[in-house]
Amino acid sequence: MHCVSERQAQQVLTALGGRMEEVGLRLHPDKTKIVYCKDGNRRGSYEHTSFTFLGFTFQARRARTRRGKSFTNFLPAISKEALKKISGEVRSWRLHLRIGLTFVELARRINPIVRGWMQYYGAFYRSELLPLLRRISAYLMRWIRKKYKRFRSFKAAHKCWQRVTSRRPRLFAHWAWTPCFW
Repeated sequence: MHCVSERQAQQVLTALGGRMEEVGLRLHPDKTKIVYCKDGNRRGSYEHTSFTFLGFTFQARRARTRRGKSFTNFLPAISKEALKKISGEVRSWRLHLRIGLTFVELARRINPIVRGWMQYYGAFYRSELLPLLRRISAYLMRWIRKKYKRFRSFKAAHKCWQRVTSRRPRLFAHWAWTPCFW
C-alpha cells in the first residue's frame, strides 16, 4: 500500500494488523514493513529503502527520460535471491556434459525455460538479467569446446560461435538480447 507520510503508513499498518486479527490471520513481522520509496527527489535516510516481492527487488535505480537524461527512480528488477536460484538451475543442467545433443536439440530443451525467465524477469530493468544470459552463452561455448575436438581452442570455438550466431541468430531464445558477447 502506498501512503503519503510515515505517520499515515503506521496507522494503515496498525489498522491492517487489527483487521487481520479479526479474521484469524496475522501479518508476518519479517515480511511486513514500512519502506521509504526513495528516488532522486526524496531526501533523508530511512531504515528500509527497498523490498522484495514476487522475485523482484524494488529500490532506487538509474533511469532515463525519453530525451536521454539520467535520473533516479524507484523501480523493480530481478532480486538477488531469484537470480541465485536461476543460476543454480542453469548450473544443474550441466550443459557441457550434454555432448550427445545437437545445437537444435539443446535449444529445444532450454529455450522454453529461458524464454519464460526473460518474459517474466525481463519486463522490468532488463539489464539486471543480462549477466545470467551471458553465462548461459558461456556454458554453450564450453559445450562447443567439449563436443568438437577441432574447437578445443578458444579461437576455433569463437569462430564456430560467430558462424552459428550469424547463420541462426534466433536459435537460442537469449540470443535476442545477447547475440555474441565475445
